[in-house]
Amino acid sequence: MTQLSGMSTPEVLTEALRRRTFAVISHPDAGKSTLTEALLLHARAITTAGATHGKAGRRGTVSDWMAMEQARGISVTSAAIQFEYRDAVINLVDTPGHADFSEDTFRVLSAVDAAVMLVDASKGLEVQTMKLFEVCRQRGLPVITVINKWDRPGAEALDLMDEIRQRTGLVPTPLTWPVGVAGDFRGVIDRSTDEFIRFTRTAGGAKTAEPERLSAAVAAADEGAAWVTATEESELLAESDQDHDEARFLKNETTPVLFAAAVLNFGVQHILDTLVDFAPAAEAREDASGGHRPVGSAFSGFVFKVQSGMNASHRDHVAFVRVCSGQFRRGMIVTHAASGRPFATKYAQHLFGREREVADEAWPGDIVGLVNASALRVGDTIFETEPVEFPPLPMFAPEHFRVVRSADSSKHKQFRRGIDQLDHEGVIQVLRSELRGDQAPVLGAVGPMQFEVVEERMTHDFGAAIRTEALPYQLARRTDRESAEILGHDRQVEVLMRSDGTLLALFSTPWRLRNTVRDHPELMLEDLATGSNAVPAAY
Repeated sequence: MTQLSGMSTPEVLTEALRRRTFAVISHPDAGKSTLTEALLLHARAITTAGATHGKAGRRGTVSDWMAMEQARGISVTSAAIQFEYRDAVINLVDTPGHADFSEDTFRVLSAVDAAVMLVDASKGLEVQTMKLFEVCRQRGLPVITVINKWDRPGAEALDLMDEIRQRTGLVPTPLTWPVGVAGDFRGVIDRSTDEFIRFTRTAGGAKTAEPERLSAAVAAADEGAAWVTATEESELLAESDQDHDEARFLKNETTPVLFAAAVLNFGVQHILDTLVDFAPAAEAREDASGGHRPVGSAFSGFVFKVQSGMNASHRDHVAFVRVCSGQFRRGMIVTHAASGRPFATKYAQHLFGREREVADEAWPGDIVGLVNASALRVGDTIFETEPVEFPPLPMFAPEHFRVVRSADSSKHKQFRRGIDQLDHEGVIQVLRSELRGDQAPVLGAVGPMQFEVVEERMTHDFGAAIRTEALPYQLARRTDRESAEILGHDRQVEVLMRSDGTLLALFSTPWRLRNTVRDHPELMLEDLATGSNAVPAAY
């Protein structure tokens, strides 16, 4: 039997099979953080669910720990949480929903094995929801869909199923079906047993809503016409081949559907059970060469997030590492694939929102926080004994640009340290040039709310208030030094260098880009997403 770092392959595989690593994703305000709290509550990882706005004296949520998140009631950064449920170890990552933070969400989707997609019962599939469904399709991630907020007026359940099928191409296969229309949530039919699961309200949803299972006969007597309608609709689903099939789900042909009201803790237990019963365990992951790293191989992992400011007392920063193979042991010497240099993992922690505890070991599927591993950047691979490198994580093309300066010239050291750290974390893209100098770098963002996060963190985390000034650019293209020499003569184009060494040409309008390509077809002006020299369609 092959020994891997003191641990036999069967033991690594056993631990990997226990893991369920998934992201909670959705359009903004569909209830991601609320669902995260409800899942923790039902898994007994917390005793009282928090609220995103702290209503009725309730504490804030575990996943939204930043001051800006608590003040606005939105998620602006992803949070990793590990807990146990039944015989499984759950690694849950709550993600931002707002499109301005898409880059953070997309990185998380590179580090998980499945996704829970929340759909607002009244709004259906919104813009960001569709984008996330597409990303999951591209990455081969199985998706469990939760129709949330069924306690409020909304669309017809069958209409929502039709919308999912027509717009995503996935066949919805409901595991539960609502009894009572949206806004009159009486409970659900468990379609695997035909039993009625009735929920009991609790004060403000801060405690678990204990479900009560009733037979079909009792439900028919208690619920009358609502039960008859629900059973007839469930039968229609069965006739149209909308029953759960595990093989089709794992091949991304179907999406299991559950109905819930996360704020009331209705239907949450079923979500947890579905994750344990149906979501995939940690499996072999594709590496940069196109091969797959078996979970039983020697330890390997990759960094999908870097975050500072989580511990106000120590001002440290944490690299979030997804364990891909083997056993992680605190203090082990690993190799940084990008540099080939070794380093010790002395300070390793399990994460529970902003709370942390020492991690002595971890297994495929787990997320480990490496504290003050300053050499690690987003997308880096680390390994022990058996070299591997995982594919690079996506870096989006910025569409908004601002010059940033320190509001207090005496705080230049803090200013530079803060900007470098936020760049290191991937919060913002930092662009520089000799002309602008180091005291006035340009920030590139996918959306304008990223600038607000930068201002907030520069002031509170680094003690360096900033001033920003919008620049008249709308899009960026990757270029090279030869092309930059020619582009430098155009007043409506500016070439800057990103911190990873990439040269970006910034254009004031799509029209200016089209004219430049027409006049200089020999220039390298690659789209950052596609790698082609295609120009945008005319407005």
